[in-house]
Amino acid sequence: MSITPSPPPPPSSLVPTPCPDLRALAPALGDAELAVTADALALGQWARVRTLLTGTGTDWDLRGHRLTVLATSPGSAAWAADWLLAEPDSGDAATLLALATVRLALRGASSTTAAARACATAAGMLPDDPTPWLGALILARRCGTPDGQEHAFRQIRARHRDHHHAHHLMTAALAERQPDGGDGPRHPAHDFAARAAERAPADSPLALLPVVAHAERYRALAAAGLAPPDPADSGHWSTRHAHQVLQAAFDWWLEWEGEDHPRRTIDLNFLAHAMFHEGRMAEAAALFQRIGPHPTRAPWSYAGRDAEGAFRAARATALRRAGTPPPADPGALMTPTPMTPTPMTKV
Repeated sequence: MSITPSPPPPPSSLVPTPCPDLRALAPALGDAELAVTADALALGQWARVRTLLTGTGTDWDLRGHRLTVLATSPGSAAWAADWLLAEPDSGDAATLLALATVRLALRGASSTTAAARACATAAGMLPDDPTPWLGALILARRCGTPDGQEHAFRQIRARHRDHHHAHHLMTAALAERQPDGGDGPRHPAHDFAARAAERAPADSPLALLPVVAHAERYRALAAAGLAPPDPADSGHWSTRHAHQVLQAAFDWWLEWEGEDHPRRTIDLNFLAHAMFHEGRMAEAAALFQRIGPHPTRAPWSYAGRDAEGAFRAARATALRRAGTPPPADPGALMTPTPMTPTPMTKV
């Protein structure tokens, strides 16, 4: 099974290929079982990973979230390789190794060819699982071509039509196209997000994807020097299109009952970020209260900002203007459920 539509012959030597603009993969986001397992994996206890993934089953969004987090655990590639040696038929071990190898490739510590091969191997072992293709999309997102991104995305959707992480990755990739093409609703990122939200089930968090597209487009414009580095100065969230997108998203969130979605906190951070910069402090305050101690690096870090500082400042301002008492220990707000006993280190 090929990870790219028409892959070139592999080179005779796999020279590490550094990949620019690395963003950290998602943290555990309140998944306590995942956090404990990631700590165990860092100590070489891969049997705990096997147990966790067995319990995860075919909840593809949860499986993808857990494996991308586990792939960031120290030594994950080496421990996954040991697991695969002990259990050569384990598709779970192969998938963890694939995602961990992608992680290494993005850091320049392995080659993109090796990462693509690992994803292809895992995909062949688990043909119904979108997660190896998620690894391929993560790789193509940073180091591949638009054709490679779209091919991997199609493979994921063929296995799980509403894959949350994959839609976020494609939205981010599309936002970077046509950097000087304006920011109207017909831009590919906005069009993609709107269509995905429309065709998703009524209870799917993909309803919030147009908000994600708006933030990703701001990031791309700011990187191209076409928007100010401070989102408060950009006017990006005060257009008619932005207002319509944010209002629809917030109204949907008020009715949402999917609080168990593994990546819900990522969506809430994007929505809080947007509401805050539109100036809707009461709505932003309600979202900040729901986010609690689980901020995400994206979108607070966009345009080169300090994510922790931006989140703290926005939350304090929103709570103050909404008349909500601040928490007793503001410093605790930035302490997410850790994967390892270290401070927070981003969607």
